[in-house]
Amino acid sequence: MALLETITSPAALKALPADQLPALAEEIRTFLVAEVSKTGGHLGPNLGVVELTIALHRVFESPRDTLVFDTGHQSYVHKLLTGRQDFSKLKKKGGLSGYPSRSESEHDVVENSHASTALSWADGIAKGRRLSGESDRHTVAVIGDGALTGGMAWEAINNIAVDKTLPLVIVVNDNERSYAPTIGGLADHLATLRTTRGYERFLDWGKRSLARTPVVGGAMFETLHGVKKGIKDIVAPQGMFEDLGLKYLGPVDGHDEQALERALSKAKDFGGPVIVHVITQKGRGYQPAIDDDADQFHSVGKINPETGLPFEVGGRIWTDEFNDEMVAIGRDRPDVVALTAAMLIPVGLDGFAAAYPDRVFDVGIAEQHAVTMASGLSYSGLHPVVAVYATFLNRAFDQLLMDCALHHAGVTFILDRAGVTGSDGASHNGMWDMTLTSIVPGLRLAAPRDGEQVRKQLREAVDVSDGPTVIRFPKGDVADPVTAVRAVGDVDVLFENSGDEVDLLVVGVGAFAGLAIEAGEKIAAHGRSVRVVDPRWVIPVSDDVVGLARRAAAVAVIEDNLVSGGVGAAVTLALRDAGVDVPVHTYGIPKRFLDHASRVQILEELGLTADQVVLDLEKRL
Repeated sequence: MALLETITSPAALKALPADQLPALAEEIRTFLVAEVSKTGGHLGPNLGVVELTIALHRVFESPRDTLVFDTGHQSYVHKLLTGRQDFSKLKKKGGLSGYPSRSESEHDVVENSHASTALSWADGIAKGRRLSGESDRHTVAVIGDGALTGGMAWEAINNIAVDKTLPLVIVVNDNERSYAPTIGGLADHLATLRTTRGYERFLDWGKRSLARTPVVGGAMFETLHGVKKGIKDIVAPQGMFEDLGLKYLGPVDGHDEQALERALSKAKDFGGPVIVHVITQKGRGYQPAIDDDADQFHSVGKINPETGLPFEVGGRIWTDEFNDEMVAIGRDRPDVVALTAAMLIPVGLDGFAAAYPDRVFDVGIAEQHAVTMASGLSYSGLHPVVAVYATFLNRAFDQLLMDCALHHAGVTFILDRAGVTGSDGASHNGMWDMTLTSIVPGLRLAAPRDGEQVRKQLREAVDVSDGPTVIRFPKGDVADPVTAVRAVGDVDVLFENSGDEVDLLVVGVGAFAGLAIEAGEKIAAHGRSVRVVDPRWVIPVSDDVVGLARRAAAVAVIEDNLVSGGVGAAVTLALRDAGVDVPVHTYGIPKRFLDHASRVQILEELGLTADQVVLDLEKRL
């Protein structure tokens, strides 16, 4: 790592002779494989942008010039070149974030990791600096072809294109995939760009040919104009960008550092918005990622760097339960279809897609479109299942409210990675979904406590045709099965040590059912009468929960969601409206963004362990 160790800043990189850059790129790839294999992280995307990131930092002057990375999972190389080379605690408490982070470096600007936002950020930064009289500062947005499938990116392009003097460079990092292969019309368009020669050379040939043709009036010029007009969209699909008013450069070999520097320098000097189209290979330089399915190396756990195989094979996860049951439901219900936003495998729809390929719609990174499209599918007589990470439902709340719920559309939403996820940081914790969905009229939300309940409640959800339903479950290994002692209506009683009246009713939400049982048992051991229940369908609050609360001296609600506006708040309101005057103690996530750390560390910090809940409840009871 002799060269890499000398790169403590972009200035040191600029001072490095050009003939040493290939060796530096090789060192960076060796470093990434060695370090990320120990900690886990986004490996494939970073291996693909090594030369591109080197060129960006040699042509532009960060932080005076601003680099904005869309999504941010390709920012490891940027971290290395800006002096952050201790990857020993990557994504761990006290270590480097897996995404750009303002708290880490002045070179980082946008630290959220939701896709398709970089162009809007860049547009605002560039225009703001110009208004401040800093027109000599450049703004560069690096966006993948996958992120370009998001509608917000095109809203930004629509605004950027009309400003002919804006010093803004858009680098399209085209590796033909987001998490999975990029799909849709834009993907086809970029594929054509990758494989088509420029039309200007064709026109040069046409001019030479026509020069040898007798001129009859204006026929030659009409012919030339017709040739240009007719072939432009065939052999020059960059016209789509240029017709919008954006200068287009490329395609450029994303692994030819000198070619990248030349293209970026031209873009920098152009004096207006420019798109630089760069072709890269995800997983470049790491044979396991090239030989195997590149999707598996987008984000990895701890792996053997020699083979690319995980050291430990994980157990059965929550997503597996959904995956298998969807296949079974698809067999029983031909009206059930599925939608994914560029994450077919991570959200567990690959099994359904393999069994029923014509009934799966991958819309790209376009959650808003997915939800409204699902509402249309519902209107046509189908029952759509929209599977996304819980944190990404935030992006489509308006569509959920106005297009789905307002129209009583029977759509089921599967929210994977709900609650505290941990190592991916603030933007990936699925801690807002129950707060957001609790205000949607007619929406019903279930939080399964184990794999059996995932399957059962998914069946119940797809039977609902008059409004949206939501099933949410966390990241990681599925919880051990929890058998109910008895049922009170739709509510499962998981533990009780008394008759009808109790000192404390504990409501465990979803995967926190186990924690609720443990806490309830410990309080019962202190001589109190306790009943622990799982409402199963937690929004809206059922009459059965209200009835059980009438027979308790106090209620505690434990949930993996914001306390503000969560299930505990909904229970409090439901009891008040029913005239049930008992105190409700709520345990969940405070209203703040959470630093990256392990899930266990975060839950302990938040007081969401059985011992901490018991200690607090004993003070309150």
